[in-house]
Amino acid sequence: MLTADPLRRDSEGYLFDPEQWSETVAEAMAREADLTLSDDHWNVLRFMRRHLASEGVAPDVRHVVDFLVAQGELDKKRAKEHLFKLFPYGYMQQACKIAGFQRPRAWSTG
Repeated sequence: MLTADPLRRDSEGYLFDPEQWSETVAEAMAREADLTLSDDHWNVLRFMRRHLASEGVAPDVRHVVDFLVAQGELDKKRAKEHLFKLFPYGYMQQACKIAGFQRPRAWSTG
């Protein structure tokens, strides 16, 4: 957990309120996971936040893979591999947590 953490988080570290998220919060959460955020990480995280803002729900992993494919450099298989290389403990365990989402009850892995 973050030290002197004013954010309300559940026992697994997910935010209760995604509106409390900021890039500073994401950096701190990434450090907790021993992850240094690169431009590739930010590309994914910002897409995830835009999806939440426009659709009202967190994107499923397949939406993120489709986003990476649409950028024109990767096919679906390589896009999924790239996503899991960026977030080696998994989409939900790392990407969704760092993006400031609540932990879902059920999650599709795409």
